[in-house]
Amino acid sequence: MKTLNFTVHGKVQGVWFRAWTRDMAREMGVLGWVRNKADGNVEGVAQGDETVLTSFLERLHDGPPLARVTTIDSVWSDGEDEFSGFEVRA
Repeated sequence: MKTLNFTVHGKVQGVWFRAWTRDMAREMGVLGWVRNKADGNVEGVAQGDETVLTSFLERLHDGPPLARVTTIDSVWSDGEDEFSGFEVRA
């Protein structure tokens, strides 16, 4: 189990990015959360198998159709089973 902390930069608020991320995570079996930040970015934590999280991170770079991702900051660590699903947080 790995944990991926991520911050997505670009046009990622007001374009369904959080809902798209939640749906993608659930489809892939990834656990964690995602939320908007006051600075206009989106941050989150994802947990799961390293191979699955690598694919998850690659898909975050694409985002939903109206999003424009410029960069993603990511930090990997060994994970502990903290989450039971994937949710959008306020």
